[in-house]
Amino acid sequence: MATDTIDAAMGFAPDYDSPVPYMQRTREYYKAIGYDPYRWAHYIEVPFAPMTKALREARIGLITTAAPYDPAKGDQGPGAPYNSAAKFYEVYSGDTAQEHDLRISHIGYDRKHTTATDSNSWFPLHALRRAVAAGRIKEIAPRFHGAPTNRSHRHTVTKDCPELLKRVQEDQVDAVLLVPNCPVCHQTCSLAARYLEAAGIPTVVMGCAKDIVEHCGVPRFLFNDFPLGNSAGKPHDQASQDATLELALKVLESAIGPRTTVQNPQRWNADGLWKKDYYDLEAIGEAELQRRRDEFNRQKEIARSIREKAA
Repeated sequence: MATDTIDAAMGFAPDYDSPVPYMQRTREYYKAIGYDPYRWAHYIEVPFAPMTKALREARIGLITTAAPYDPAKGDQGPGAPYNSAAKFYEVYSGDTAQEHDLRISHIGYDRKHTTATDSNSWFPLHALRRAVAAGRIKEIAPRFHGAPTNRSHRHTVTKDCPELLKRVQEDQVDAVLLVPNCPVCHQTCSLAARYLEAAGIPTVVMGCAKDIVEHCGVPRFLFNDFPLGNSAGKPHDQASQDATLELALKVLESAIGPRTTVQNPQRWNADGLWKKDYYDLEAIGEAELQRRRDEFNRQKEIARSIREKAA
């Protein structure tokens, strides 16, 4: 019996409609444009800090990998191509009582299936405010913090993570939500979550790259099976964003040990075909790969120049 006939008879989903294998596709993609495969962080032991307060009495912190919009740094709008000039290389903080224009043009989110027109899908500050108003949590920490998406594991763990810990301790948080966007963002937030938990601060990563987060090993993970750039819920869909935050809070308060993963039951769409497209080398083609190779090298030089000036 043909596979498609068996699938229909059994009610199976198609094989492609599984969590996207971001580590594999990223390795193959960068090899295709001339770079060695990236070494993803991987641990066996995972720290775990239990919640010591009910959420209705808790102050919740927020860590993002999105960047503040700067009109002097080129196109950062919806659908903008990767813009290394918009990257940030040091931890930054913002007042959670204010409004912020945070964008994700500096990272490799899913530009085909993510419109990037609603920052609430990657920066859940408004959803957190609604949770406070509903009495679900006591308060939001006075500041949120930006985590740089360095590809260097050593720099993230020895420089950025200690700075993030220092700032959330100053904020006297009871727990922290970490919201990544691109593949490397997911690793950055995973490393930061591990670092905070080792210091006794409970965390939950809200993300879309299941393989990267679980390969690294984190205490708590809410997996949202959405295109990269939508870790906090569907764009322009407050119900989705609130439900996604609520699930993250439930993971935070209910996990009994490390490596707790809960999958959001929401689906991006009915057929799941979007999962086939991310770094699909056959669809990209050699001519486009060459263009991307040249552009990647150009962006690397821009980033190197910015780092040197900041040093």
